[in-house]
Amino acid sequence: MLSAKPETPEIWIRQKAEELGFGLVGFAKVAPSRTIGIYQDWLRQGYAGAMEYLERHAELKEDPRHLLPEAQTLIALGMHYQTDDPDPVQSNNPALGRVSRYAWGDDYHQVLRAKLRELSDGIQQKFRVGDGQHRPCVDTGPLLERELAHHAGLGWFGKHSNLIHWPQGSWFFLAELLVDFPLTPDAPFTRVDCGSCTRCIAACPTDAIVADRTVDARRCISYLTIELKEAIPQELRTRMGNWIFGCDICQEVCPWNRNTPRTSEPAFQPRSGFQHPELLEWMGMNQEEFRRRFRKSPLKRTQRRGLLRNIAVALGNWGSPKAIPALGKGLRDTEPLVRQHAAWALGRIAAPESQRLLRHSLVSETDKDVRREIRDALDRHESANRIDSISDFSDNH
Repeated sequence: MLSAKPETPEIWIRQKAEELGFGLVGFAKVAPSRTIGIYQDWLRQGYAGAMEYLERHAELKEDPRHLLPEAQTLIALGMHYQTDDPDPVQSNNPALGRVSRYAWGDDYHQVLRAKLRELSDGIQQKFRVGDGQHRPCVDTGPLLERELAHHAGLGWFGKHSNLIHWPQGSWFFLAELLVDFPLTPDAPFTRVDCGSCTRCIAACPTDAIVADRTVDARRCISYLTIELKEAIPQELRTRMGNWIFGCDICQEVCPWNRNTPRTSEPAFQPRSGFQHPELLEWMGMNQEEFRRRFRKSPLKRTQRRGLLRNIAVALGNWGSPKAIPALGKGLRDTEPLVRQHAAWALGRIAAPESQRLLRHSLVSETDKDVRREIRDALDRHESANRIDSISDFSDNH
């Protein structure tokens, strides 16, 4: 009678990771980065925008052993977060906002860190290998995680720069666990399967994908609504539509995401109202309401001032007089950033009440950036009025 094959660490780790909800698992030998030069050039081009922490962490990203000197293997993991496809009717309703689907539920950083700790503890208890020097990383750790996931066989870089797995698409979070013992590495993914498809490049409303696999973050809606802490450039606001936190367009049009797995993770299930929030309601949130509503949510990262800035832009793109009361309240907000974008939005609503609110606010406003925005908004109203007058004259003569 043949004896059962001994359970290897690789087999056990894969099974344990899958039990924890990781749909993708791969192993890579720890080594210096092969793409650090590309990353440094991307930084030199200024594509990181205001994300100065990327520059500060660049040297650490040259080698995972800068994080854990004892590291021998990197366990690359992916967890799906796709729940339901958004209703296209609601997505195209300008009175409703759009939130990137990764943020419909709880903050994935906390969820994945807890699961990585459980995986790390399980490895130690099961095998007692190495000295127990492990380092979990989720997104914020200074690793070139897409490169590492690629080397571990999890997928390839799509033209939108996200990692794509065949056949599971790109709706997944990446996570890593550095361990201080050797594991048999997986073969890197060696094919590029985007072919001649350029749907993501063509679909980006702000032209943020400036070249194949190169994204200028300064133009990306996700950057503008989350990472950028100051005013959104005026020339990009009208292109943002009703996105108020992140953007999914490049992944939504990707053919590889047609039949992606759905997650069963309870933490990622959509919270009520998060898929298509009522813009007018959310614009009225005070600080306490913001804190309560977005507890353990990724949206708390924007802070109230950033989220209301984004909502004001979406309301301006809607352009309905129904938004005037909410934007009028925004024009009186304690945060200059909110007042600034509320002024811009009112400048896009052709109604006498918009002009009245802007003129009234200009009398008492002291912030120079807000005053400039109000004047720009009033100028747009005056230009529109002149055009209407010329049109009326032409029609009557």
